[in-house]
Amino acid sequence: MAFSSLATPSSSSSSSSFTLPTKPSPGAASVSFSRASWEGTRKVRMAAVRAEAVDTSISPRVSALRPSKTMAITDQASALRQAGVPVIGLAAGEPDFDTPAAIAEAGMNAIRDGSTRYTPNAGTMELRKAICNKLQEENGLSYSPDQVLVSNGAKQCITQAVLAVCSPGDEVLIPAPFWVSYPEMARLAGATPVILPTSISDNFLLKPESLASVITEKSRLLILCSPSNPTGSVYPRELLEEIADIVKKYPRLLVLSDEIYEHIIYHPAKHTSFAALPGMWDRTLTVNGFSKAFAMTGWRLGYLAAPKHFVSACGKIQSQYTSGASSISQKAGLAALNLGYAGGEAVSTMVKAFQERRDYLVRSFKELPGVKISEPQGAFYLFIDFSSYYGSEVEGFGTIKDSETLCMFLLEKAQVALVPGDAFGDDKGVRMSYAAALSTLQDAMEKIKEAMALVRPPVAV
Repeated sequence: MAFSSLATPSSSSSSSSFTLPTKPSPGAASVSFSRASWEGTRKVRMAAVRAEAVDTSISPRVSALRPSKTMAITDQASALRQAGVPVIGLAAGEPDFDTPAAIAEAGMNAIRDGSTRYTPNAGTMELRKAICNKLQEENGLSYSPDQVLVSNGAKQCITQAVLAVCSPGDEVLIPAPFWVSYPEMARLAGATPVILPTSISDNFLLKPESLASVITEKSRLLILCSPSNPTGSVYPRELLEEIADIVKKYPRLLVLSDEIYEHIIYHPAKHTSFAALPGMWDRTLTVNGFSKAFAMTGWRLGYLAAPKHFVSACGKIQSQYTSGASSISQKAGLAALNLGYAGGEAVSTMVKAFQERRDYLVRSFKELPGVKISEPQGAFYLFIDFSSYYGSEVEGFGTIKDSETLCMFLLEKAQVALVPGDAFGDDKGVRMSYAAALSTLQDAMEKIKEAMALVRPPVAV
């Protein structure tokens, strides 16, 4: 039946109206509504709908979270590349190497062999035992399998740890520059992030006296990351011991030690696990994983090692949140730990390449006037101080006011994507990832130098 036969103009009225037939029956009459009457009914119904509109408000705790600038800039660079702009993306913290063959093969074998079902929430026993062996042999830490929790990446481990030990009103102490997610994790737990600035002249390492000056009865968690994202700084054992001496004075104060970049470290720097320091095992939550050293970012596999009551609390969250990590990834992680001490030759080959890239970039940035740089001792990032250029004018662009406008300028003029330092709590610098081929970094460096040559220094006041 055509639509017109369901609603047709009525000729029985001088005003415009619709005639709607009722269900056919002997002697049935048509029911006629004037257009004005129909419009009035529609408005009443729409008003009722508006009055009963769904409440679209978001939890204040979630609304307070800030999106990751690292991911936003990476997405922006990808969109530009898809549009045909040859952007060099040096924003994301992801190794450019493929996962080592032995690890990938273990993952494929897991699929072929049917290891594709749920695992225990805390992770398979064989992987947790292997993690315990690794921590004992490489870090001097003694844990049992029930003191280890395997999760979907180190990021999940940290989030769960913060949620498990922090309460609303607590303070989380975070040295800056920091990984972008630490403050947001604190806020998600209802805690207050307390930022402790560091200086490039101190290689971005936290001074013990700075820590001592901010501790209060509300201080619950100190987060340390060594080697550091975003600076590449490595805490020497002597400095960690001084920090531990302060921490032990405060019974409520715990330490989360983020050691995800542990194996990406350059001689003569050495890694020290905070939990291995005298008196620190009981109050330290150690986080590590497979993403960075083993080039396994997409496998999503990390782990927490801590006293059993902390691990049990984190496991409770995980059981209601995601449950256990991928069974396939856990088989691959087991293979990674079987590559040998510190990842064996597969990891050392990657580290050698990272160091070559670091050395090239450090030399190159030292050639740029006004730029300050602290040579990274680990990870694969440079945190470069460009603040001497703030206030500069660039023809066709405008004023470089801060790290964000500097990165916008370099994206527009050099087509190189970096991350503004304000995302890491230090607006003086920008972060560059050198997890890219040396030839790519050389191209990026040339473009950056050409772009910075366009910058007119700010007028001295």
